Amino acid sequence: MTRLLLLGAGRSSSSLIQYLLRHAATESWFLTVADMAPAHLVPVLAAHTEYARAVPFDIQDEARLDELVRNADIVVSMLPALFHGVVARTCVQHRRHLVTASYVSEEIRSLHEEAQAAGSLILMECGLDPGLDHMSAMAVIEDIRTRGGHITSFHSYCGGLLAPGSEGDNPWQYKFTWNPRNVVLAGQGTAKYLENGHPRLIPYQRLFAAATPLEVPGYGAFEGYANRDSLSYRAPYGLQNIPTILRGTLRRPGYCAAWHALVRLGLTDDSGRLGNAATFTWRELLEAYLPVSVPRKATETDLAMQFADYLDLPFTGPEMQRLQWLGLFTDKAVVLADATPAQLLEYLLTEKWQLQPHDHDMIVMQHLFGFELGGQHHRRTSSLVVLGDDATHTAMAKTVGLPVAMAVRRLARGEIKQCGVIIPTQADLYAPILAELEADYGIRFVEEEVVG
Repeated sequence: MTRLLLLGAGRSSSSLIQYLLRHAATESWFLTVADMAPAHLVPVLAAHTEYARAVPFDIQDEARLDELVRNADIVVSMLPALFHGVVARTCVQHRRHLVTASYVSEEIRSLHEEAQAAGSLILMECGLDPGLDHMSAMAVIEDIRTRGGHITSFHSYCGGLLAPGSEGDNPWQYKFTWNPRNVVLAGQGTAKYLENGHPRLIPYQRLFAAATPLEVPGYGAFEGYANRDSLSYRAPYGLQNIPTILRGTLRRPGYCAAWHALVRLGLTDDSGRLGNAATFTWRELLEAYLPVSVPRKATETDLAMQFADYLDLPFTGPEMQRLQWLGLFTDKAVVLADATPAQLLEYLLTEKWQLQPHDHDMIVMQHLFGFELGGQHHRRTSSLVVLGDDATHTAMAKTVGLPVAMAVRRLARGEIKQCGVIIPTQADLYAPILAELEADYGIRFVEEEVVG
């Protein structure tokens, strides 16, 4: 049997585990799922004890990691990205293969030659974003090139959102389907992209005020803000000389303007602790940020009006509606003591934006290409929408976990010959995965091309 080891079984692992269990008998696999708290896996694996087991695992226990990797053939890591370095080094040491959905870090990139010498494949960025973004974009890029076209612009956006009907009275039209901390800290730094051959820089303080409107057929309006570094995608995609390239994140209209208010106030700052008590209230926190004193007997409305005046927002406008819905102006305790503003905001949002059992999430990805072909300018749009089944089998879990699982299946069959550190930008890697996603799961990109 091929011995598979899955490290980490969090919220994005449900579809991955389901896929591996579905094919374990026919592919002759034995799956070990190693997780900090494996009790929740017992009912999931109950009908598959001949092909799967769950074991406790703490990433801080390096001896245990060494033992688990040594007794596996292929390792799949769904741990937080900061732990992939030690996992990758252990895999190379024992000449094992590793598949993850996370970005290639400099630490892992430095293992390339060592992994090649060991005959180990370290396949990174094989989930949704990064992952399906690479695969789907490269499929279009190669098609345009095969037809003789010359690509002049590339815009790509992706977002994990709420499906229509699951938004309820939530004016943000958003809940967490991925790491909450990453959402709160998103965009910090300076966004870099190219526009008509000119470098463009957007500092964090302006990022959410510069959102771009987009339309996805059948699903309405969205807005996108630029990711931190769009320029690094030129080389992997073979677009070194492209004059326009931008990658961004999708939200529903109005989200970015309200988030911009939180950024301007300082509530997304993670650089220093406040020294606050756990009983400190959100009202007191907001008052501390305002440059003028708020009377002790002031109402929530009074405080909200002061806040709106300070940030020059219409008090009855949509930004204030979203901020008041969060409970920022209430006497609710912040709960966390001596925390950063970002940690306090994350705690509040985790409660307000928690995915409920009846909720359905939605993944939206859209690529927009401009290219020259036969002396004419063409525009091509490639759009993907995936809906979640429930709060466990989410669209996020499907689109992150299934590409990883499909890559594992091909690797176990010996169909992937490369070694070293790679990402899925070659057709022999991405084409079978895209084909299986469409044929077996209905996950497909809708293409539209116009001339002019």
